[in-house]
Amino acid sequence: MYAIIQIAGKQFKVKPGMVLNVPTLDVEPGKKVNVERVLAYSDGKGLEVGTPELTNVDIDGTVVAHGRAKKIIVFKKKRRKGYQKKQGHRQGYTQIKVEGIAPAKPAAKKKAATAKPEAKADAKPAAKKAPAAKKPAAKKTTAAKKAPAAKKPVAKKTAPKKAAAKPAADKADKGE
Repeated sequence: MYAIIQIAGKQFKVKPGMVLNVPTLDVEPGKKVNVERVLAYSDGKGLEVGTPELTNVDIDGTVVAHGRAKKIIVFKKKRRKGYQKKQGHRQGYTQIKVEGIAPAKPAAKKKAATAKPEAKADAKPAAKKAPAAKKPAAKKTTAAKKAPAAKKPVAKKTAPKKAAAKPAADKADKGE
């Protein structure tokens, strides 16, 4: 039996009794942790994969300790430039012991799932009425924008005629 879970953006394959290091969590040692994002679950007979996660599997764990990983050295160098930089880093982690992986009770989940679609059905007609009221207002603003656009091309047509007459006058002056 195993499960694939996601904690703090990282995915882990866990089994009951396993101790794993996850990115630092804000939970005191000795407290219970319930993993909410279960991506896949296998009971040995078959594999259930969530889309994107499973809601019918509970994974319980206990925080064992907090710590920091082994130090790594970050060394940067640019040759022939006299540039060298040495820096160390220790990543923090939280140790969690997985106590159990169990399918959740399906009866409790089904009642909650049936109540939610009813509430959503009531909300959908109200949402449809609101955009209908906004559409006429949007049409008025587009009609107001079209009126000034009609006046501008008239002014542009008269301007090129005057500009074309001036170069012809200049050519006549040069010929004299």
